[in-house]
Amino acid sequence: MNTHLVVSILGEDHPGIVESIADIVRDAGCNLEDSRMSVLGGAFAMILLASGNWNTTTKLEKAFDRLAQTSELVITTQRTQRRAPSGNLIPYGVDVVALDQPGIVYELANFFAARGVNIQNMTTATYAAPHTGSPMFSLHMTVEIPDHAHLATLRDEFLDLCDDLNLDGIMEPVKH
Repeated sequence: MNTHLVVSILGEDHPGIVESIADIVRDAGCNLEDSRMSVLGGAFAMILLASGNWNTTTKLEKAFDRLAQTSELVITTQRTQRRAPSGNLIPYGVDVVALDQPGIVYELANFFAARGVNIQNMTTATYAAPHTGSPMFSLHMTVEIPDHAHLATLRDEFLDLCDDLNLDGIMEPVKH
């Protein structure tokens, strides 16, 4: 039976860091099932889900503990279970672009939470608009909508929120 380990890694970015982490996972005899990595400012940030039997995940925990002690990386690990698939949730993609302003993520998260919609993943970024250089904000998230929700009403309410906040937003079913 496989056990699962979530690992978060933060530190100063440098070439070869992903290779080192992948090597540690491989040497422990674990499988890297899922991961997200980004350079934020000058910092490296990664979160990953590794799996293996109890012995290999324990070996992996110890290897990451040693790495944290001998490097400037901040590493945390947590045992978890594979998320059971739920047949009663409908995945939707949400994309938003707007002039950057404080509170956009809060307003969107509050909107979905108030309706019992779970945010499965989210990516945000800021950038300078072409030609004008205006500060822009973009967001992509995948949400899980309960199958009993009235999708047309939810989409209309989402578009109303976007209008109220001056956001350019779209909400569509995830295409597999």
